[in-house]
Amino acid sequence: MSQTVRGVVAGARGKPVSIEEIVVPDPGPGEALVAVAACGVCHTDLHYREGAINDDFPFLLGHEAAGKVESVGEGVTDLGPGDFVVLAWRAPCGRCRSCRRGRPWYCFDSANAAQPMTLADGTPLSPALGIGAFAEKTLVAAGQAVKVDPRARPEAAGLIGCGVMAGFGAAVNTGGVTRGDSVAVIGCGGVGNAAIAGATLAGARMVIAVDIDPRKLDWARGFGATHTVDASAGDPVEAIRELTDGFGADVVIEAVGRPETYRQAFEARDHAGTLVQVGVPDPTMTIELPLIDLFGRGGALKSSWYGDCLPSRDFPMLIDLYLSGRLDLDGFVSETIGLDDVEEAFARMGRGEVLRSVVTFA
Repeated sequence: MSQTVRGVVAGARGKPVSIEEIVVPDPGPGEALVAVAACGVCHTDLHYREGAINDDFPFLLGHEAAGKVESVGEGVTDLGPGDFVVLAWRAPCGRCRSCRRGRPWYCFDSANAAQPMTLADGTPLSPALGIGAFAEKTLVAAGQAVKVDPRARPEAAGLIGCGVMAGFGAAVNTGGVTRGDSVAVIGCGGVGNAAIAGATLAGARMVIAVDIDPRKLDWARGFGATHTVDASAGDPVEAIRELTDGFGADVVIEAVGRPETYRQAFEARDHAGTLVQVGVPDPTMTIELPLIDLFGRGGALKSSWYGDCLPSRDFPMLIDLYLSGRLDLDGFVSETIGLDDVEEAFARMGRGEVLRSVVTFA
């Protein structure tokens, strides 16, 4: 029997969100119903509201979440009521050509719930990243619900479902940061600071944080940055090179998603170094680089999708690091808010006042 809950809906491009009654079906085969405990306010949700992802309005926003499984559908054997889970927007199928090649983080047939959640009048909703967790309950594919240690605070745990995993994985999985590396991170919001934390834990000897906001540079120091560069005060490429004996960093992580910062990242890496782009660009953005520089500098230019993570492997690992005191997930939680406060949270995020606002449910 379906349930009716409150949720945050983006009804039209660029319009303020609204609180609506959401009809959530009982889980069908391969699905799980999750009572959401906490959900972070991520830039991707704002991209959905602005129509920058697609035009499949109305959207049920929210995707960076943790909660408890309430019930499961037929055929689900590895989840049960009461399990504490973090929701993942990638659930590898195990059958596609990428999964068969041992690269499940690139799965081309990631699972979502088959049944739609709807408005009270029956209008189907498009759940953000296949999750839709700015709601008291949400329906997902069982593979999207990853069991983790229930001792973790939901407000902190949910953040590994998107931003923290994206940044941490950009450094550790995509960038392959290892002992003794020099790393520069351009853009020190939630994703960038997670990359800094990941690079630090991976053993980088130097982690350079680059931003134009002194407040974000202060946050970066708290997550392990050994050096900071105020990009508004001078050329960040020159600053990174000066800190690395003129060579550039071994790994440069671009966590902004703009052509100018991508160009800076490209020029700030050492010869044969690695550039990792994890910042999400506007679909209209383009970049032009001299082909001789692409050839002559060598190395690797990589895009990091969801930190190239395998949620079933990486989520529990990050929670274990958190519970052992080695990964400060609590440091990403700037404030806790209610469902009614999401629109203002978008504004605070746009002004750079928070790392993460987190919606909590009583």
